[in-house]
Amino acid sequence: MKEELSILIQAQYPLIYLVTSEEERAEQAIFNISQSFKPQRKVYVWTVTHGIVEYGQPRSVTQHNTVSPEAAIEWIIRHKEPSIFILKDLHPFIDAPATTRSLRDAIASFKGAQKNIILMSPMHQIPIELEKEVVVLDFPLPNMSDLNKVLNNYTDRGRGRKLSTEGREKLLRAALGLTRDEAEKVYRKAQVTKGRLTEDEVEIVLSEKKQLIRRNGILEYIEENETIDVVGGLEELKKWLKQRSNAFTERAREYGLPQPKGMLILGVPGCGKSLIAKTTSRLWGLPILRLDMGRVYDGSMVGRSEANLRNALKTAESISPAILFIDELDKSFAGGTGSSDSDGGTSSRIFGSFLTWMQEKKSPVFVMATANRVERLPGEFLRKGRFDEIFFVDLPTPQERKDIFNIHLTKRRDDTSRFDLDQLSKMSDGFSGAEIEQAIVAAMYEAFAQDREFTQLDIIAAIKATLPLSRTMQEQVTALRDWARQRARPAAASVAEYQRMEF
Repeated sequence: MKEELSILIQAQYPLIYLVTSEEERAEQAIFNISQSFKPQRKVYVWTVTHGIVEYGQPRSVTQHNTVSPEAAIEWIIRHKEPSIFILKDLHPFIDAPATTRSLRDAIASFKGAQKNIILMSPMHQIPIELEKEVVVLDFPLPNMSDLNKVLNNYTDRGRGRKLSTEGREKLLRAALGLTRDEAEKVYRKAQVTKGRLTEDEVEIVLSEKKQLIRRNGILEYIEENETIDVVGGLEELKKWLKQRSNAFTERAREYGLPQPKGMLILGVPGCGKSLIAKTTSRLWGLPILRLDMGRVYDGSMVGRSEANLRNALKTAESISPAILFIDELDKSFAGGTGSSDSDGGTSSRIFGSFLTWMQEKKSPVFVMATANRVERLPGEFLRKGRFDEIFFVDLPTPQERKDIFNIHLTKRRDDTSRFDLDQLSKMSDGFSGAEIEQAIVAAMYEAFAQDREFTQLDIIAAIKATLPLSRTMQEQVTALRDWARQRARPAAASVAEYQRMEF
């Protein structure tokens, strides 16, 4: 990015939009670029609080009467020397007609002059009048080398254990995705908390990442303690995931394997789609972030929803490798291709932006999405290239129902030998995993109310009292099965059994 910025400045691009929240780091980078030119160029910084000040000078040495955006841009136009002008946080004023017109006048006056305006803001907001004139760059977060310089200032060399090379790498990788200021604070916090800074303090550093996700407000950091073994059945899906458990390692890159893009899990509600997504985090040893599409949509300001999505995806990329989990994708993007009448086209733009990101992303962010209603999904989601694989999770087979009963009974009682799992599996034909669990819970409540231990008969009674979704929504489930039989890969171990299943 710094090389690109240097080229744009030398090529006399008049208006550059730099998206970043790291003002100090970005200013230093621009100043370093300015000093590499011959002759060197001065750098001026504008803020609404102090007006225009030359970089490196005290704030008291300001150009008078340049606090307003229009006055500052007018001063820039009159300035004769080759210079770089950084306008910080102009986005609240940029839509004002006078500000937009002033910027266009400045652009026209810069022809043939070695002057550049850099708009620096954490928010990407450009009026339509300037879209053809501006180049947008994202200022990258610190890399391993940048973070290593920060870590050197906080490494405890005087006492305690020395920081090993492996420990240093762990601390640096844990801090990837943080700004320099955030990294400084969390290293300082680890040192204050433990009195040292070693690989044992990696968890403290990771806690700052969780705060980063919480501050984002659109992503949710999921902490899943269960392993993939708590998911009954779905052996083909488990096998696929286990084969890719080391897919994001350097060894996989050296072998020539591409990074997995993502997977879509279709299926009947309550059959473990969300659970398999969450437990994959433990299997792969990667953080899992839930993207809440409801929070993405924000009608308070034009373009805000698109900015929310960009910020969420940028945050996910910044802490990659990671898993991005989207639950019930069919509800999130239903009608996304034809929303112009209902929401002014916001859903269509969100949908298009997300598709483009999925197709072109280079960062190791694995998208795991679940869906219940395939007919609601836009066709663009289902074509090859978006997801590595589309799995269909059907109602559990007899053996899978037996495994599910065993898992839930074992979680609640140490001795399960008194239960006839074969009978329970047979009695619960057509039940989903969630319905099986609720039958056990209902049996326990019945026995608890009578102050006794629950039995096989209690579970059978609860099963008989339950009308499963496979019967109440038989037509919908049948249609989903018919669609998936030819278009998706079965998640169950036995394809033949999957194809024979009927209500």
